[in-house]
Amino acid sequence: MERIIKVRGLCKSFILGKTSNNVLKNINLDIYEKDFTVIMGSSGSGKSTLLYSIGTMDYPSAGSVELLGKEINNIHEKEATRIRSNDISFIFQSINLLYDLTVKENITYCGYLSNRNKKEVNKRTDELLERLDIKDIENKYPSEISGGQQQRVAIARALINSPKVIFGDEPTGALNSSTGAKVLDILTELNEEGQSIVMVTHDLKAASRASRLVYLKDGRIDGDLSLGRYNEKDSESREKKIFEFIKSRGW
Repeated sequence: MERIIKVRGLCKSFILGKTSNNVLKNINLDIYEKDFTVIMGSSGSGKSTLLYSIGTMDYPSAGSVELLGKEINNIHEKEATRIRSNDISFIFQSINLLYDLTVKENITYCGYLSNRNKKEVNKRTDELLERLDIKDIENKYPSEISGGQQQRVAIARALINSPKVIFGDEPTGALNSSTGAKVLDILTELNEEGQSIVMVTHDLKAASRASRLVYLKDGRIDGDLSLGRYNEKDSESREKKIFEFIKSRGW
């Protein structure tokens, strides 16, 4: 399987006054196409910092990161924006929809930003509205729909440019369990179709959807667990396996 992310010696430090806080410490990691990779770790372990460092949202202090065959350590923000518009996408816990645009406009807007053909963007938007079961709310504003519907809009927005990788930072963290499960069902289905996903979560049920789990502890990789493809009938045993794995690492 093709490697889509290569990380070598990645370090990330933040300077607070005269104090240096070393969040990531010499991370080496390979992530592969079509995997559903989950990053877990206790609070402060560096999960989101790692996600942003490999997804052009932040820059490493040292080491190297290759994303889709391109070194992204010191790329200009204009190039980083181009990559986020055309090659990858993000789904966040704080959904970040544009509240003065309708559901449909939120999705098409991101397509237009990448300078794609408007007719193609509109066609793709209609397909995503149908697929994610939000066609009936396409003319509503974010303030008029539920949190689960908002997150489905965010997923549609993330898919509009057919990204090679979707990055998720606690995408179900603000949702109740049943709504979160529906969002996870969508992500699982996309992965089964070949979509590469890298997701940070603290939730066992969300983590059980992964084909691979990477565990961070104190800014270092402390474990790597292969889970294979998700099967709903095995969900309880997968959760138990993950719990035992992370518990053994001090979760």
